[in-house]
Amino acid sequence: GFLDQHTDILDEYFRTTFEESVIGPEMGIFRNPYAIIAVGGYGRREMCIHSDLDILFLFKKNVPERADDLIREAVYPLWDLGLDVGHATRSIGECIRLAGKDIGVLTSLLDARFLCGQSLLYSELMDHVQQKIIQKRAKEIIPVLVEMNRDRHERYGDSSYLLEPNLKEGQGGLRDYHTMLWIARLKSEIGRPRDLELNGYIPHAGLGVLEKTLSFIWNVRNHLHHLAGRKCDRLFFEYQLKLAKKMGFNKGNREYRVETFLGRLHGQMELLKETYLMFIIEHGYASARKHKKRTSLQSGIPGLEVKDGMLYFASSEHILNSPDLLIHIFEESLRLKIPLSAEAKLLVRELSFLFDERLRISSVKSFERILASKPTEFNVLNEMLSAGFLEQFIPQFKGIVHRIQHDEYHLYPVDKHSLLTVRIIKGFSGIWNMSQPPLCISLYKELAQKRLLLWAALLHDIGKVNKEKNHSKRGAIIAGEILGSLGLKREDIETVMFLIEQHLLLMKTATRRDINDEETAIFCARKIVDIERLKMLYLLTVADSMATGPAAWNDWTSALLQSLFLRILHIMEGGELATHKAVELVEKKKEEILSSSSTKNRNEMKEIFSCMSPRYLLYTPTQDILQHITLYSGLGSEPFVWEVTGNTGLDIRTVTICAADRPGLFSKIAGTFTLNGMDILESQAYTWRNNVALDIFKVKPPVDRIREDEWWVRAKQDLKAAISGTLDLRAALDKRMPIIDPKNTVCQKDPTK
Repeated sequence: GFLDQHTDILDEYFRTTFEESVIGPEMGIFRNPYAIIAVGGYGRREMCIHSDLDILFLFKKNVPERADDLIREAVYPLWDLGLDVGHATRSIGECIRLAGKDIGVLTSLLDARFLCGQSLLYSELMDHVQQKIIQKRAKEIIPVLVEMNRDRHERYGDSSYLLEPNLKEGQGGLRDYHTMLWIARLKSEIGRPRDLELNGYIPHAGLGVLEKTLSFIWNVRNHLHHLAGRKCDRLFFEYQLKLAKKMGFNKGNREYRVETFLGRLHGQMELLKETYLMFIIEHGYASARKHKKRTSLQSGIPGLEVKDGMLYFASSEHILNSPDLLIHIFEESLRLKIPLSAEAKLLVRELSFLFDERLRISSVKSFERILASKPTEFNVLNEMLSAGFLEQFIPQFKGIVHRIQHDEYHLYPVDKHSLLTVRIIKGFSGIWNMSQPPLCISLYKELAQKRLLLWAALLHDIGKVNKEKNHSKRGAIIAGEILGSLGLKREDIETVMFLIEQHLLLMKTATRRDINDEETAIFCARKIVDIERLKMLYLLTVADSMATGPAAWNDWTSALLQSLFLRILHIMEGGELATHKAVELVEKKKEEILSSSSTKNRNEMKEIFSCMSPRYLLYTPTQDILQHITLYSGLGSEPFVWEVTGNTGLDIRTVTICAADRPGLFSKIAGTFTLNGMDILESQAYTWRNNVALDIFKVKPPVDRIREDEWWVRAKQDLKAAISGTLDLRAALDKRMPIIDPKNTVCQKDPTK
């Protein structure tokens, strides 16, 4: 492949440079023998287009003064070509001292490969590494490597989940493979990667799968380097469509091509992640292993056995005789809180076809026990997914495995998102994660049918098996077919179908409609009908949003959703009586205003009332309505009128603005306040039916109270200019405010280049 060809070209360059060297003979090559050694990624023969090229110039005892000339001779031409060459000039003793202190130096030497020069120096160096470091300290070094990799996973995330995965450093990335290789080299004197299988570090016949996985990831990384024009390991959105096309994913529209490509990539990274996890568990370097050393565990199910803190099938014949072992092993995994071995997972994947329709129906209770199990850090549903059993138990689930949602909201593929939604809901029990919203914890405890909510969470996006727009409606139909085939009761199926079909109702309503308008809550209440369903729908909405990511779940959406839920709950608990009370209150306010001597004639007032929304009339005090009517009377042909008042006892100003409604009005008002240094503490927005906007802001006054009037005059002028278009508010704000990366993510462009 390309990596080998690229590496061979570089190898040939160094060998030719050594043969034609002018400095070497002048330096006295017999008095100062040296070797040129490839280390790091170059040593592993993993040279993508813009990979770092790491070279070690190795001398026996002392580094001669002319070594710098030797480096200039060999390295400068490569720098002139734009290659990123990292070089070190050391004696054997220096290499050993540094490797004993710096694990980065040690791992680069574990990957070392002789290029040219005195081969005996290379052999002597590797002998010293083996005798002075590996043989004496391997047991203490390996846990450090595992911990470093765990820290890396926390920093870069699970790449098999993320829509902008890090191909090298994230979980499921190439560093997982490198860590396996380093550990194997510390435990055994293996040379080539294929020795991982020969020495029992990966399952029999597992090398071919690993090589295909690595080949695909390296291919993606190489193309990414080419597109970016530099070393780049994070697959940013801007490169994904181009990469999909370059790698032959050309069927369907743009989104489909990208989603198919990313689905394949996530599948490969998932395989690499699972290979690594099984590797460290089976060799005793995972935290689960430490726990199992304290107690001797045994399986109570014939055909299953526990070895080294993991579950195994006693033999494949046991599965052939009792295919129900394919689900019982996951029940035991849950009970004992230990993982399946790599060998057991392989048998599950290869023999899951034995789990037929009859077994699916008879195993529903077993599956529901796993689905509704108490939340812990050990997630059996993930085990079922990675072993391929989940899609055997629910065949329709296969359509969403590694399916990517290519948008700015979703962080995870559909299958992982669905399992995360289930996990978050179980977290509402408060057992595993006490930081969950208190309202969710309270509501979850009240539910009588938690398992139905969990079924809905597992299947809520099952409709995304195809590109139909209304995935909720399609998903409800598919879920009905799934649960019907599993023998659930009709009323239970209807509840799950309802939750899936309406799982976007509350969030869409909360973020797109006026939640303070009583009619909004009444509309939702009439659609939902049942209070138990309302509670389940709210919990599903919260968990779905949390599992989607920060663009869907934040303080703003949380507050809106909770407010809407409580309003709907209030109406459903009070029934029609709550509506009647609201009507009575509004009518009473109208009568008070109409009887006021300061108002216009009754017919004009009734016409103004007809323009006001029910929510405005219900929640706005009578005195404020009178004030707003007076303000509205002065609007005329002006772009807006406003009134600024101070709050008694509070250092706050209330700004009431009446204006002809137009696109972007609210944001222009808020932007003007920000431009003038006003901190907005609270805001309300009303739109009357005659296209009049009434916006109310509470803001902090300026520190300089003496010149406050001038401050408000300037702000009013700015707002007029912004509305008329003579003031470019965005440009003015950009000039005034610093640029901040809201995601706090790594820059896509290298600022040093």
